[in-house]
Amino acid sequence: MSEEKVPIHYVCTHEKARELVDARERFWVCNCGCREGKGGCARSRTDVCLMFTPGEFASGSDTREVTRSEVMDILREADEKQLVARPFRNDARDDTEGICFCCDDCCGYFLNPEEKCDKGDLVAETDMDDCTHCGACTEVCYFKARSMAGDEMRADGSLCYGCGLCASVCPLECIHMVKRA
Repeated sequence: MSEEKVPIHYVCTHEKARELVDARERFWVCNCGCREGKGGCARSRTDVCLMFTPGEFASGSDTREVTRSEVMDILREADEKQLVARPFRNDARDDTEGICFCCDDCCGYFLNPEEKCDKGDLVAETDMDDCTHCGACTEVCYFKARSMAGDEMRADGSLCYGCGLCASVCPLECIHMVKRA
């Protein structure tokens, strides 16, 4: 695949993001360029762009080396604030260089449909027999794969990017992440 056809970003679950972190020894963080450009974020702090190499892929200001403990704090915040893990690839698109943690408040991807992003390896699957149609999953689905039609939750797997946020908030645990076909 040519570089032009492979977007720099892809989506993954928080579990996969932790695996990417666990495979690295050193970390750098910078302010999110989207959050800086908007003047902040209603959902999370600004310094959530994690890099596995220093500075080269920084989207915002104030790049600094951080400890594994500080990275774990960022991952916890991503869980708590329902931020989408969007790893980014190097220029050759053959290695992951870091992870952006994004939301629909300020992220250029969600605000600009022209920006390309690969879907993750997983897709959400819902056991509709167990679903109570509470709508909790629809509130965190920034990709619009889940919606409410009256009192009924609807899921469109073709729109799912595989971030896993819906599964993480489901009170009945009837949403599971499965390998994308």
